[in-house]
Amino acid sequence: MKTTTFACVLSAASLAAGMGQAAELGAVDKPIKLAINEWTGQHVSTHIAGEMLKAAGYQVEYVTAGMMNQFQAIADGEIHATMEIWSSNVSDQYAEKITEGTIVELGDLELAAKEGIAYPAHVAELCPGLPAWEALKDCAPLFASAETLPVGRLVDYPADWGTPGADRMTGLALPFKAVPAGSEGALIAELRASTERKSPLLITFWQPHWAMSAYDVKFVDLPVGEEACFTDPAWGPNPDAVNDCDFAPSRIFKAAWSGTAETWPAAFEILSNYTLAVEDQQPMMGAIDVDGGEVTEVVAAWMAANEDSWRPIVDAATK
Repeated sequence: MKTTTFACVLSAASLAAGMGQAAELGAVDKPIKLAINEWTGQHVSTHIAGEMLKAAGYQVEYVTAGMMNQFQAIADGEIHATMEIWSSNVSDQYAEKITEGTIVELGDLELAAKEGIAYPAHVAELCPGLPAWEALKDCAPLFASAETLPVGRLVDYPADWGTPGADRMTGLALPFKAVPAGSEGALIAELRASTERKSPLLITFWQPHWAMSAYDVKFVDLPVGEEACFTDPAWGPNPDAVNDCDFAPSRIFKAAWSGTAETWPAAFEILSNYTLAVEDQQPMMGAIDVDGGEVTEVVAAWMAANEDSWRPIVDAATK
């Protein structure tokens, strides 16, 4: 596994200067519960955070929670933090809880990310004109399935992740029906099958992800999004709808139960200052999803090889 570093890890001296005095550990006898969502990258991000907390002297529990419905549990203090929220498909409930003050943001995770409508590279031979989005108007029947005839089929995110792909199809008036995938694994299975059979596939996907390179995935060129695209139907190529543009640039950030800082002051500081680079996360995702490694083993190997990267953050919060 390639050894890399956190995107914005500072020297121990600058960490100490920038983060101030070490915080109290707080309730070390009470486990800190971290949310586990539905995709491998999030598992990696969360387990790294958990191992940092353990190194500081905390107990950690991982709690399975849907990305879209985890926020009530966090607001109630049943889950204490979540490590990889994507701004492109966060629920309205999150904003409500922020306003209430029951959830607080912990800052950006700082993964360089992109989401969009995508296809394996061979599909461009089947639908001339790609990556231009207009090509999909004429090629839609090629993508049809029994459940979508006569329109094309877009394999969208799992239902719990929201409907960003469907929103694009409606906004751009493309003749496609969005069909939610059952899981991240189902999305990968679609990419694998399409690549092996050289069959048409249109899919909602994202980076960082190991499959982007494994299956030579390309993004469709959609109109560049501006804020007006999401609020003003008159903006963009479809005067009758919003969302007639590309995805908004994704911000990936962390959040916690509002009682976290008081209950575990040093943990709150560690999680606030924790960031992760694509160059760190993506190889670990491949080691898990392609090579069959266990999340705990892959993360443990990375932690051992990169202690100089994460240890200063823990030390600055606890010593």
